Amino acid sequence: MEQALNAVTSTTPPRATPAGANPDFSAIKQRQQATWASGDYGSIGTRLQIVGELLAEAVDLRAGERVLDVAAGNGNATLAAARRFAHVVSTDYVPELLDKGTQRARANGLDIQFQVADAEALPFENGSFDVALSTFGVMFTPEPAKAARELRRVVRSGGRIGMANWTPEGFIGDLFRVIAKHVPPPAGLQSPMLWGSEPRIVELFGPEATDIRCKRSIYNFRYQSAAHWIEVFRNLYGPTHKAYAALTPDRQSRLTEDLTALLERLNVGGPDSLVVPGEYLEVVITKK
Repeated sequence: MEQALNAVTSTTPPRATPAGANPDFSAIKQRQQATWASGDYGSIGTRLQIVGELLAEAVDLRAGERVLDVAAGNGNATLAAARRFAHVVSTDYVPELLDKGTQRARANGLDIQFQVADAEALPFENGSFDVALSTFGVMFTPEPAKAARELRRVVRSGGRIGMANWTPEGFIGDLFRVIAKHVPPPAGLQSPMLWGSEPRIVELFGPEATDIRCKRSIYNFRYQSAAHWIEVFRNLYGPTHKAYAALTPDRQSRLTEDLTALLERLNVGGPDSLVVPGEYLEVVITKK
């Protein structure tokens, strides 16, 4: 049952795959879909809206540009781009998350196209978009080289790719290491947190880029207390929700103890509140 938790919990170096065996990416992707569809990521995601707004500014998004949001979740970058009068296609492989994005677009009076799509096999022609965006989305694909290739492919020459990716050294990297200690991820996969590393970005995109800009930024997780954060993330955030579901009650208690210790160590909000800085890498790539 522990192995049912998907690759998103992996923040440690990949474990060796047994000789002659390869990761079953199809099965891993199915488990990922189930993980992100569990809980209510939409409720978590809306609190990250500021990251989408900042990313839209970082890529210098212009009215009338064609924009693709990849692994869009409930649409933070999608809405940010549409508010700037871009023509936006919002994609994710979890239909339930796109439904949340559709509701948000309707409530904001924004005209946005939503389409189910796999970040590793985007159903668009070469050079279809001026800008591709992803906030804490494409970084969780099980085959990073495929996802990077697709981002490069669908953006025109001279277009931009903008991403926000959690860093290995930041709070979310620490969080996933704690989870992985209790619910080990599948073997043989790279950590998604590597997308928050400047050398990894250069490795994935450098050969087809004229410019790569990486900036370390902070998103502050603001909650009433460590217990409040754990309650919210246990119920709503797919990876944490699935981790607790995979454990017996006594092991759930040990996970809670470790999460509490992590949150209290990183808290800068004082004794009466919880403010945990979450470092992420803001990336802007200009394609050749």
